[in-house]
Amino acid sequence: MTEPILDIRGISKRFGALAASDDISLDLRPGEIHALIGPNGAGKSTLIQQIAGGLRPDSGAVWFDGEDVTALSTAARARRGMARTFQISALPMDYTVLQNAVLGALGARGGVFRFFRPVMRDAALQARARAALEEVGLADFEAVRASELSHGQRRQLEVAVALTLSPRIFLMDEPMAGLGSEGSARLTRLLGTLRQRAPILLVEHDMDAVFALADRISVLVYGRIIASGSVEEIRRDPQVRRAYLGEEAPAA
Repeated sequence: MTEPILDIRGISKRFGALAASDDISLDLRPGEIHALIGPNGAGKSTLIQQIAGGLRPDSGAVWFDGEDVTALSTAARARRGMARTFQISALPMDYTVLQNAVLGALGARGGVFRFFRPVMRDAALQARARAALEEVGLADFEAVRASELSHGQRRQLEVAVALTLSPRIFLMDEPMAGLGSEGSARLTRLLGTLRQRAPILLVEHDMDAVFALADRISVLVYGRIIASGSVEEIRRDPQVRRAYLGEEAPAA
């Protein structure tokens, strides 16, 4: 069996009496999309924050590419190839599409943003940024400000910024949020092509997208993983159907 590139081992996190993460273990293997689903308040975003480095777990460990990164910062994890997209867009809206992608490429280099114009004249950074924009279908929008993009195009831009990091994995927190059916279908196709570039840990409420994309699904409820398996195994699991998919969810 292929060794996991991301291995979460017994992660726990409490906020007072609330166990947001309760002894969570899961992994992500090369070439796959592992979806993490669960109702609102289940602890999905808290878990992603701990994986990405924005929140330190009370116990447990995050192993990435054979290294214990539990004590590393978000920036250090990103430089190792852990690329994240957010539930709520974190793009600088006054910057153009190209400028956003160039700043992502600068972060991948480990540079510090001090002087905007010299950075934007860096040919290597521009080439890296333009290659990412081409891959997500935004090559013709590089001069457009992020604020002028559609919601779906902003999601594409977030993926492009992640691509400039030369990612080893993607952490995607509800990328379909706010998209209509056409936008969701477009992004689903894009994510399907990215899995060979880097595996994806996908937090998502859009079950059509999850069932279309996921190789494995883990179900998080009240901070605990209650089931993990293939799409069909999760569809048929009676505990999952009661807790999340609903009693009327189809069994096949």
